[in-house]
Amino acid sequence: MYSKINHRIVAELINIVGEINCIQQEEKMEDYSHDEFSLMDIARMPDAVVKPKTSEEISKILELANREKIPVTPRGGATGLCGGCVPFFGGIVLSLERMNRIHEVDIANQMAVVESGVRLMDFYHTVEEAGLFFPSHPGEESAMIGGVLANNAGGARAVKHGVFRNYVRGMDVVLPSGKIINIGGKIMKNSTGYNLLNLFIGSEGTLGVITQATIQLMPSPQVTRSLIIPYDELEKAIDTVPSLISQKILPLAVEFVPREVIRITEEFLNKKWPSSIGNTYLLIILDASGKEEIDRLSQDVAELCLASGALDVFVADSEQKQQQVLEIRSKIYEAIKSHTLEILDIVVPRAEIALHVKKIQEVSKKYDIWLPTFGHAADGNVHTHIMKAKFVDGTIIPVSEDEAKRKLDLIRRDLYQDCKERKGMISGEHGIGLVKKPYLSLVLDPEEIALMKGIKSFFDPNNILNPGKIFD
Repeated sequence: MYSKINHRIVAELINIVGEINCIQQEEKMEDYSHDEFSLMDIARMPDAVVKPKTSEEISKILELANREKIPVTPRGGATGLCGGCVPFFGGIVLSLERMNRIHEVDIANQMAVVESGVRLMDFYHTVEEAGLFFPSHPGEESAMIGGVLANNAGGARAVKHGVFRNYVRGMDVVLPSGKIINIGGKIMKNSTGYNLLNLFIGSEGTLGVITQATIQLMPSPQVTRSLIIPYDELEKAIDTVPSLISQKILPLAVEFVPREVIRITEEFLNKKWPSSIGNTYLLIILDASGKEEIDRLSQDVAELCLASGALDVFVADSEQKQQQVLEIRSKIYEAIKSHTLEILDIVVPRAEIALHVKKIQEVSKKYDIWLPTFGHAADGNVHTHIMKAKFVDGTIIPVSEDEAKRKLDLIRRDLYQDCKERKGMISGEHGIGLVKKPYLSLVLDPEEIALMKGIKSFFDPNNILNPGKIFD
């Protein structure tokens, strides 16, 4: 189906990007064979890695690949968790790491123009230095803008401010043919034809290579505050969320986290969480225009949570305390990573979270595998970690990878089936990639998948761009 890269094609690639930016040594290409998904059996070695600097260079690369029928896999920060940037058919890995320029932070229009290889940490820093704020926060700040857009990442702040697509106003995209298109711009509204922006956002690099984005910013919130609220029962914690929203309280973020993973992360970081009581915590982050408003909001939230069965309310009201709380929450994955096989990304209606977590607990007992689960309580995004371990009396007991892998697909299918019955979806923010592809038909009708395949065929008739992802 695909052509192999020969010396002539390598010479053409070198002519486009320069010899130093065209890699073929196997030891140097190893890092480009996988993403953060833990099971390396999905890794594939590319035939070449190229590192373009401009959209024009990408245009030439794709024109060449399309003509020669060579697969191309776009790659950002490779922080994905479902094999989305794995070069499944070999070919060319198109690394965007050199396209890392922030061209502009436009104060008057409150917009930034950035290339796809800009890392989130650098983006946030530059925006904050300009006195502005970007609300969406997918979590892993080493991720690159292009990859975040390709997967329409969300994160904890999606409850109040939405996901990444809500802030994209314009994009430059290189199509599989090599044609460069410029969509949108520094405009707040646009009803001019079909919304191509939203077609490329979330397409996982299968329709075009996003090279630059114009992103809407916001004024900085004056004050933020984190509340840590322990409960004995998850159901009571989750039931608090609709009560908050019914009272017209819309936090910046609402996370639910079990005590067991907090304790493990405390030991991992040698830092203390503000509370040691309860079995489940809500972490509620509030923002406001001033101290008086944040005090009032904090009091309202505390009273409502206590009335809903909370054991106490702990307030991280200083910058230092907030940073410690957020660091512990953000490092949970690092603390349990060595025992993790896969992180699921199921999203259900938020009223179904507690029942879905109850099902997860049943599945954990059924297969005798630890399935620590936490996530975004106000938007229904539940992250279940399938472990190669058991958890007994507060102790992690490793099991062999072979034993855990034998149970992996059974656990996935049970939880995805429960997701389907609750009218949910199998991915809220991570995407489908390679790993979730076999389960797509569980939650999408054949007609929906057929329409998606039709769009792919129209944009990429030779199927060269990130082939094998989302569907076959």
